Amino acid sequence: MNETSRLDKLRFARAVAVQNLEQIDRWIADEERREAERQTAEAQRAAAEPQWIIGLTQDGRPEEVHAPDCTMAGQRQQRTVTVDQAREALVQGVAACAFCRPDTELGIL
Repeated sequence: MNETSRLDKLRFARAVAVQNLEQIDRWIADEERREAERQTAEAQRAAAEPQWIIGLTQDGRPEEVHAPDCTMAGQRQQRTVTVDQAREALVQGVAACAFCRPDTELGIL
């Protein structure tokens, strides 16, 4: 009967542990790749989103929220914001343009 030595058993256990670590490293690399792809897609989506407009008073305070294509935003002082920032401004009480109705478009009435 050929009995496996304790040293052989330990070497086998080490080989199994190394294989497990290599598998975990592959899983980590896959997850890092997926996360990088998700972040890239999110950045591309944000860049492609139309920019909403907040018209400002002469002293720079938010006065009115406009949809991206609103012609009533005019030439006055303004800043562009994301859709989430436009929603937040409306929720905080910044007026909605009476012509483009961003509050209706964004579901905030």
